[in-house]
Amino acid sequence: MESLPLVLFFALLLGAIVGSFLNVVILRLPSEDESIVFPASHCPRCQNILSWYENIPVISFLALRGRCRHCHERISLQYPVVEICMALLSAALVHRFGLSITSAGYSIFCAALLVIIWIDIEHQIIPDVISLPGILLGFIFSLVSPALTWQDSLIGLFLGGGVLYAIALLYYLWKKQEGMGGGDIKLLAMIGAFLGWQALPFVIFASSLLGATIGIIAMIQQGKGGKTRIPFGPFLSLAALAYLFFAEQVNQLYQFYLHGSF
Repeated sequence: MESLPLVLFFALLLGAIVGSFLNVVILRLPSEDESIVFPASHCPRCQNILSWYENIPVISFLALRGRCRHCHERISLQYPVVEICMALLSAALVHRFGLSITSAGYSIFCAALLVIIWIDIEHQIIPDVISLPGILLGFIFSLVSPALTWQDSLIGLFLGGGVLYAIALLYYLWKKQEGMGGGDIKLLAMIGAFLGWQALPFVIFASSLLGATIGIIAMIQQGKGGKTRIPFGPFLSLAALAYLFFAEQVNQLYQFYLHGSF
C-alpha cells in the first residue's frame, strides 16, 4: 500500500500523544487523592502549569534539554521513554493488523501494560482499576475482533487467573508467606482475555525465566538472599507484548520442540 508510510507516521504521532497521557496516569493513579484529568499538566516539583509548547511529546523534552523551564529541575527520562514506546507500539500494531478494530483493541491493551510496568516498578502495585476492567474489555474485544475467539478469551482469562492463583496458594502453603500478589493474578487473567489461552504457556515461561534471572542479579547486588523482592508485573507484561508481536515465531518453536521440524 503506497500510503503505508503516511499511515505509520500518523500512528507514531497518535501513539506519542497517547503516551503523553499515560505519563499522567502513571504519575497520578497510585495516589488516591489525585485526578488523572485535573489539574492540567504541571511540573511535579515547582507545580507550574505547563504551556502547550512544553507538552509536545518527546520534542519538548529535547528542546528543554530535560529540565523544567521554570525551576530547572531535571525531568524524568520516564516521560520521553513512555511516549516513544507507545508511539512504536502503535506503529507496530498498524503495520501488523492494519487500520482495524484489532489494532484499536490491542492499542488499549498495550497502553494498559505500559502503565502497569511503570507503576509496578515504582510502587510494586498493579492497580485494580486497570486490570479488572481490562479483563472485561479483553473478553468484549474477542467478540468483535477476528484475532481470537470468545472461547479462547474466556478460557484464557479463567486459566490465566487460576494458574497464578494456584502457584501463589502452593507457595503460601509451603513457605507460609506471600510470594505473589493478587495484582499479578488479575494481570495474567487480563493477558489471557486479550491474547487467548494459547499465549499463557509462553507468557508464564518467559516471564518466569526473565524474572528469575533479574531476581538472582538483584539478590547478589542487594545481599538480601531470599528476602529480595522484585515486582513480577513488568515481566508478565513484557512477555505478553512479545507474544502479541511474535506469536507465529513462538508457535513455530513449539512445533519444532514437539515434532523436530517447523
